Amino acid sequence: MKLYTIHEKQNLPITLQEAWGFISDPKNLAVITPDSMGFETLSGDDRKMFAGQIIHYNISPLAGIKMQWVTEITHVKDMEFFVDEQRYGPYKFWHHKHFVKEIPGGVEMEDIVHYKLPMSILGDMMHPIMVKPKLKEIFDYRRKKLVELFGEMK
Repeated sequence: MKLYTIHEKQNLPITLQEAWGFISDPKNLAVITPDSMGFETLSGDDRKMFAGQIIHYNISPLAGIKMQWVTEITHVKDMEFFVDEQRYGPYKFWHHKHFVKEIPGGVEMEDIVHYKLPMSILGDMMHPIMVKPKLKEIFDYRRKKLVELFGEMK
């Protein structure tokens, strides 16, 4: 069973306060998730991120099949980063670090995700066919949506 990694960076022409305000509000996850995912928050999005927060979602990653996903916000350092970890859902392991830092002319947003798939070798066989392309689609959508919302660094 393999441990997979996603590492994405994006620069945006906004202030650190604007970036943090956006990414630390769980309601905004629906804004930056493709409609095709059928993303719906069921509970836990009623306040800004805090350590210990449980967020419960419905998602439909494949063929409209709904599944539940429960994440816990395990770490938060205001204006710097937060970490979400799956407690229940489609992955055997999911650990997602979200960083934001001020750079000249804006902010750098960085995502580092480590994940493992269920079903051992079968899950690993499905990674290049289904999982990796779906995650690429999600992060590509997120990148485009953030540019649409906040503009692009020159």
